Amino acid sequence: MRAHFWIALASFVAWPAHGQTALSLAGAFAAAWERQPVAQAAGERGRAVEARRRAADALIPDAPTLELGTRSDRFNRDRGAAEYELGLAVPLWLPGERHSSRALAEAEGVALDQRLQLLRLQLAGELRQAWWAWALARNDRALAAARVEAARRLRDDVVRRVAAGDLARADRHQAEGALAAAVAQQAEAEAVLAGARLAVEVLTGPLAAAGDAAETEVAGTDGASHPRLRDAEARGELARRSLELARARSRANPEVTLSTRRERGVAGEALEQTWALGLRLPLSSAPRRDARLAEANADLIEAGLSAERERERVAGEAAAARERWLAARDQSVASDERARLARESRIFFDKSFRLGETDLPTRLRIELEAFEAERQAARARINRAASLSAYRQALGLLPE
Repeated sequence: MRAHFWIALASFVAWPAHGQTALSLAGAFAAAWERQPVAQAAGERGRAVEARRRAADALIPDAPTLELGTRSDRFNRDRGAAEYELGLAVPLWLPGERHSSRALAEAEGVALDQRLQLLRLQLAGELRQAWWAWALARNDRALAAARVEAARRLRDDVVRRVAAGDLARADRHQAEGALAAAVAQQAEAEAVLAGARLAVEVLTGPLAAAGDAAETEVAGTDGASHPRLRDAEARGELARRSLELARARSRANPEVTLSTRRERGVAGEALEQTWALGLRLPLSSAPRRDARLAEANADLIEAGLSAERERERVAGEAAAARERWLAARDQSVASDERARLARESRIFFDKSFRLGETDLPTRLRIELEAFEAERQAARARINRAASLSAYRQALGLLPE
């Protein structure tokens, strides 16, 4: 195999087939999010929150109640006594309840948005892991195919030289064995690639081709905009508003009642109509109110402490991810240098072997070392891109 083949292999990129457009990580994420049940239900959940906002803006906290009734002595004395009643009960807001309900509805809307952002980030984390594992599998498959091609060319060269009497039959057996090992490794790489592709397509659906472009490098942030922190803060605000509403709802809603009654004492009398206006004031139940307040207080305390712990975890994860990314960057540089030296050594020993100055075992060892160096360099480049992706994930950034 010519030296330029290995130079091209050192900068390996999994190019898509002719006529196909490579799908980026951001494009795969968009496809994966569209397939999520929560994304498809998000519109309905938003409409539910909007309906609660409208309910909080209404003049009354609930729908009025219509009351209908009749009374007669038909089944006992049967003197023709009759009574008909029609009433309307309208519930009223408790002091501060309407404002608290509106604030709670607003907090629910914010919490829903932040929850969706957090779910998007969690999906991005799953996809990033599967995506770069797929990239590694494509890289290993391509390198395994290159190794098979190199081993086959070397075997063919050895066969010709054995036929010419330049090499022994034992050399041919060694070359055949090296080719068989390369073919076995290629089969294993194909199986790993199939599994890695399936792991991605479970999230995204069928994909035609994919690129390996790394995400954009970013400077460190304070993490204030991390979706996990915003979600924790939104849950804290929701708990605070729920506590305010629980305090406002010290009892059931009072009701204003308006009713009319038409009645007669005996048959033949004219029906007389009367009107009534009333106010119904439910009494407070202290134990039930205390239970609601205690639960709301517990939710608020839990949300506040969870936000503090989440802030500490986010900062720690971001710092650790940054260190891993910097280490992967240094490793990639060192691996590229090792691969360059291995390619040059391979050129030297290939020429020496053709001149009869190097035996076949040494030639096979140098070939294997060059292949392994190329493999490690390519994997280091992908690991560098994956580490950057993980760092962006730790910062709460979506794929782009």
